[in-house]
Amino acid sequence: MSLRFHEIAESSHHILNPFTERELMLLGEICQLKPEMRQLDLACGKGEMLCQWSHRWGIKGVGVDISPVFLAAARRRASELNVTHKLTFVEADAGRYVAQDEQFDVVSCIGATWIGSGIAGTINLMRPALKPGGFMLIGEPYWTETPPEEAYASSGIGKDDFTSLIGTLDRVETAGMKLVEMVLADGHTWDRYAAAQWLAVDQWLERNANDTEAEQLRQWIAAAQRDYLQYGRRYLGWGVFVLKVK
Repeated sequence: MSLRFHEIAESSHHILNPFTERELMLLGEICQLKPEMRQLDLACGKGEMLCQWSHRWGIKGVGVDISPVFLAAARRRASELNVTHKLTFVEADAGRYVAQDEQFDVVSCIGATWIGSGIAGTINLMRPALKPGGFMLIGEPYWTETPPEEAYASSGIGKDDFTSLIGTLDRVETAGMKLVEMVLADGHTWDRYAAAQWLAVDQWLERNANDTEAEQLRQWIAAAQRDYLQYGRRYLGWGVFVLKVK
């Protein structure tokens, strides 16, 4: 999917993952956030996590994302919650972003481990920015059970891209981290994430029927809908894994 399609499909989302605000705030509680703490969020999207956590717990932070559309939304959200002075949003490739001689209490990449070509590579990208004793947050899909062969082609997911929950633990430990907590999505949060995209795209197409990419977008969302209902909702889970260095 092109970045533009991603921006259109998630135009109505605050959280660009299958999480509700309840799960997002629970994750903040798990991280034991305090006003003096700092967070680096790679591929931050609309910055809802940084903005909400800064508003609730007073943390400071940096969000990095490649999408100017999402970053504009993040800055608006920071202004709404009166935390603009505590947060910095940087337009950059999160996979190449280097924190300048700075370490953070929390380093996160929620649902975008493609920036490091998988969970192990993303952990390696994040580790230099993490303070000793700090929390690393990885949002990652996992297979709840082995899917049929046709599910891989339908979703465009390679067989080795994701693994089971226990396989995810193995990948985390092999990368030199330990799993200390996790918050997992359920069917409802997946539905709210996926189904809201269908409506957002439908409404956009009604307003932009003559756009040069309208037909391609229409085909893409139809295929995504069928894949979710036939395979994704049954076989694919998602969660945020809370890690610390071994």
